[in-house]
This record gives sequence, structure tokens and C-alpha cells, in this order.
Amino acid sequence: MPTRVDPTGESGPTWRQANGRGFRKTGVGLYVPAEAPECVEQRIVEQAARLRPDGSSGCVTAWAALRWRGAAYFDGLSEGALEPLPVPLALGGAHANLRPSLGCTISRARLAPTEREVVDGVPVATVQRALFDEVRRRGELWAAVTAIDMTAAAGLISTWLFAAYVADLNSRNGAPLARHAASLAVDESWSPREPWMRLVWQLVAGLEPPLVNEPVYDLDGKLVGIPDLFDPVAGLAGEYNGEHHKEVTQARDDVAREERFRNHGIECFAVVRGDTRGVAAARMLAARGRAKFLPPESRAWTVERPPWDTAPETLDDRFVRLGMVEELTHH
Repeated sequence: MPTRVDPTGESGPTWRQANGRGFRKTGVGLYVPAEAPECVEQRIVEQAARLRPDGSSGCVTAWAALRWRGAAYFDGLSEGALEPLPVPLALGGAHANLRPSLGCTISRARLAPTEREVVDGVPVATVQRALFDEVRRRGELWAAVTAIDMTAAAGLISTWLFAAYVADLNSRNGAPLARHAASLAVDESWSPREPWMRLVWQLVAGLEPPLVNEPVYDLDGKLVGIPDLFDPVAGLAGEYNGEHHKEVTQARDDVAREERFRNHGIECFAVVRGDTRGVAAARMLAARGRAKFLPPESRAWTVERPPWDTAPETLDDRFVRLGMVEELTHH
């Protein structure tokens, strides 16, 4: 955490130390050791140090608040990982003298005291407010859906609870986008490209919403595989193959999984990095045209879980059990 100059050198660097090579200036009167790690969490900490520790002057919000809470896929990089994103700070009209810098953006949109918390020493927006600000920052449906999916993937909020939160935000800029995105988001995504593939399936190919990361078993209860997308009517499994799928071990596993699916009468397709929406949609539709559409009694597979594989607790059930529904929906 950045500190201010201390003539005694006890709680911070002396003036001589602060102006030497051993320290780096992060803001007006704020310094960190020069060897402080250059990571996204450090950037968040340095910008948060410009605010009052109790959050009364504002807080970190959007992707940075979600990252600070443990949402790993919010890496603080722009689309394509080209450059670091500025840390978003929400002031709510307070602290008028705080100005934007190269490392942050400033929002003075309304910020209620109930929408800010202190987590591990950093003032951050509540999960639902941070996610709403991130959706608004992204400003585009597909990117907004991905933000909601990845927040759910981190276990911070469910899509149903976020939908309940944004349902009453009629007067806020970005509320219509947030409601639309929430209607398309799911809790079951595991990686950022899965929402993109699912939206191609639904919005471009025009297909009914698929099952997401749903286990498929043979009739003896043995796991066949867990496809990214699955159409149980057609018997169609879809996978997104990112960069790590090029590794020899992963590629071998991919081939074996596809072979298991086909041996059980399930048609397969894969989407890879660089595919356009049109190309991916055409591949999905072509594969669906090859699918068997077998009636349940003729299938060699099922999505009904065997006794040994108990369904995991859903996010909604978890938040109800923990009594967190009100906490994650209040404004």
C-alpha cells in the first residue's frame, strides 16, 4: 500500500528516500518501494490509496473491484490484452479535488453508502454495483454478458440475483443494457470465450439455449464428457478450443473425448480462436444438420446424473443458504 513521507522513516520513506531510486511515486504525496510488483492488484492498491480508507470519499469499482474480490478473469487488460486498463474509481459526487490520472478513471455517478464496502483494506463497490458499472463501462451486449458470466463463474453473484438488482435501476444510464445482458447470462460458464460461443449459438445461429457444461453419461452411469454446449434434443456437443488445446496432452484428450461422444451417437463441433461469428454459426448449423435427433428410448447417453454424481449446489441455492440474497440485491 502506498505511504506518505515520514521524516522519521517509520511509517513511510523520508524525503531523501522518497526522491531516491528505492521508491516510486504513485500519486500526490504517495510512494511505494521501487520493487513493488507490477501486477493488476498493485495497480488497484495504488489507486485506492488516493481515497479515504473507509470508502467515504469513494471506492474502486467495475472490473477492478471484481478482481480485488477474486474474479480472476478480470485481468485489467484491454480487449486483446494490448494494454492495461485504468482503474475505475466511483466517487458519488464526493472528493471534488480528486482528478483522473493515467492510471484511473473517475465517475461521479450516484453512489449510496450501502453500495461501498472495505475488503482487505481496500474500499470497493458492492459486487452488484461493481458488476453494473463494468457492464456500463463495456457498453456492448456480448461483452456485458461475458462480464456477468465471469462474475458468476467466480462465485460472487448469480445471474438471477444480478437481474433482480438491475430490475429496479430504471433511471440509471446503462440499465437497459444490463437487463438485456442479464437475460442472456448463465451461471455455468467456465471461461470468457464460452459466453461468446453461446451467443453465436443463440443470436446468430438462432438456436434454442443449450445446456452449458452439463455432464453427459452413458446408460451405465459412466461419464462420457462435459461439453461446453450441449443440445439434448439433437444430440449435439460443442467445444471452444483455445490456445491451450494446441498442447499435445490437451489435443490428445480432445480427440479421445470427441471419439467417446461419437461412439455414443453424439455429433460434435468445435469453435477455435479467430473464427468469426458467421463462420462459427455456419459450423454449428452444419453439425446440427448431421445430428441424429434420436428419441430418448434410442439414445446411448443421458444427462440424468447417476447416484454417484450428486449435482453441485447452485449459486442461487448457496446464496439463499448463506442468507446473502438481500446483501447482493440492495441498492
